[in-house]
Amino acid sequence: MSQTRTSLRRKLMAVVIATTCVALMLSATALLIYELRSFQKSWIEDLNTQARIIAHTSAPALNFDDPKAVAENLSLLELRPKITAAAVYRGNGQLFASYVHPETAEASLPVTAQAPGMLIDGDRIELFQPIRENNQIIGTVYLRSRYDIFGRLFDYLLILAAVMATSLLTAALVSRRLQSSVTDPILHVAQVARSVLTTRDFSLRAPKTSDDEVGTLVDAFNNMLEEVGKRTEALGQSNNHLSVEMAERRKAEEALRGAARTKDQFLATLAHELRNPLAPITNAVEILRRSCNENPIQQRALQIMSRQVQQMVRLIDDLLDVSRITTGKVLLESGRVDIIGVLNNAVEISSPGIEARKHRLTLDLPPGPIFVEGDSTRLAQVFANLLNNAAKYTDDGGTIVVRMTEDGQDIVVRFSDSGVGIAPEKQDSIFDMFVQVDQSLERGNKGLGVGLTLARQLIELHGGSIAVHSDGLGEGSEFVVRLPRGRVPPAPPESPPAILETLPSHHVLIADDNVDFAASLLSILDSLGQHVTVVHDGFAALEAAGRLRPEYIFLDIGMPGMNGYEVAQRLRRQPATCDAVIVAITGWGQEKDRERARDAGFDMHLVKPVAIEHLVKLLRQRRAASVARV
Repeated sequence: MSQTRTSLRRKLMAVVIATTCVALMLSATALLIYELRSFQKSWIEDLNTQARIIAHTSAPALNFDDPKAVAENLSLLELRPKITAAAVYRGNGQLFASYVHPETAEASLPVTAQAPGMLIDGDRIELFQPIRENNQIIGTVYLRSRYDIFGRLFDYLLILAAVMATSLLTAALVSRRLQSSVTDPILHVAQVARSVLTTRDFSLRAPKTSDDEVGTLVDAFNNMLEEVGKRTEALGQSNNHLSVEMAERRKAEEALRGAARTKDQFLATLAHELRNPLAPITNAVEILRRSCNENPIQQRALQIMSRQVQQMVRLIDDLLDVSRITTGKVLLESGRVDIIGVLNNAVEISSPGIEARKHRLTLDLPPGPIFVEGDSTRLAQVFANLLNNAAKYTDDGGTIVVRMTEDGQDIVVRFSDSGVGIAPEKQDSIFDMFVQVDQSLERGNKGLGVGLTLARQLIELHGGSIAVHSDGLGEGSEFVVRLPRGRVPPAPPESPPAILETLPSHHVLIADDNVDFAASLLSILDSLGQHVTVVHDGFAALEAAGRLRPEYIFLDIGMPGMNGYEVAQRLRRQPATCDAVIVAITGWGQEKDRERARDAGFDMHLVKPVAIEHLVKLLRQRRAASVARV
């Protein structure tokens, strides 16, 4: 009997130990495999995410050739000690910027970019990921990271070995008791183990029914689940750390947006500084034009000077227009527009350049008028740009044809020329910023490469499209503009014809610290029969205005002592000048500058250089007729 009990006890011990061992091995193996796969997957996804963030933040710097900005972004990886090295390569594979963690001995980096992909070599992971912009690869991101899989495997094996040793010891003790109650807790443990494997819910626990060895086994199993749960929680915390790093990357993106705003401010300042010297030059040309009508050589020289000054003003305006459109700050003054009249205006604007190169211009237009909804000034700007480009990139004596047709609900305008043509590989990028059709040094006056970018954006704001076609170099080009008819507003009522009148004489005060501009404007206004007084700072402007009571006051904005905004506000509060026409003549021409001028009390805001026609039109108006506000 004793031998039977002994044999049965041994059998029960063997069954319990074998069952427990198998269950624990299966559970431990599954958990270990899952953990290792999860660790590998999460680490790979982390590196891919890190590479995408670096690619996104590095794209603008690659376009602007700014390795310093990329190096600063890469230096933030010091917060990730497991990333031992990183680099950004140009589109041609050359190294652009790099980073090596200070505490790592691995300082070498690949000389050139390799094919996109990931390589796991022992305890190291290397990743190459392309940087894309507009479906084009402009560079490559490289990351190198420590992959401590063997250390993690060793830790888990130690934990599992300890748990299994404890469990087997407990099973051996429990098996000494032959009560039938032993099997129930074991079944509960097996059931919980299966549930954990199925649901991945590590909060499940096996019920404890006794305080003997079986209860110890249950506690050990529950402790193992708790340990695995803690590991899972640790992975969750790792994900939280990744979220924090993403927030830091967003801060970096905000810094890049701040840099873009700084760039816009720089362009505005550049335009102001360029317009200030252009203004007296324009006035001087006008003075000379009025004083040498009989000398054809001088008239020709003055025409050349006038065209070149207008070209400089156009380049400045193009830069600012592109900046405004990309930031969504351009509003179209849409209305009923005769597209044929707009084309004729554009031809008139472009005629000097076409005639200078002796081109043959052919207009094939349907009988008009043909009305669309749009901004006549902006459309004329687009058409004049296309005509100027055709004249510029066509050799002397070439042919330019403008043809307008109707295609359903669209108006199609084609600009064809017999010029240098466009290579097939450049036709997709011809509308990109700063792209030049012809990079040869022989073709001067190429411009900044923003005209076509501006033209496309303006046409898209009208709901249309612009495309280019060329059979290749030397085969000429054709630009096709499509504009929808849309809902054309009704024609405004015709106003009675204006009655011609001579230019009235007014008392005019000019306040500008640019002596050359003030003197040249005085000469022009004096030739128009005006009584003009000139001062060069804000305090002198207040004193002269109170003493002379001028009808028109032309103020610069940036004057020493007191700026133009403050002067205008004080003039509006003085009885002697509260009804005067106050005009800002300045190099600052952004929308925020116009709004600030309006708030300060200015009636109009004119950007240097000012056309004489605008001054004549202004002097014909009267205060009672409501001079247009800014």
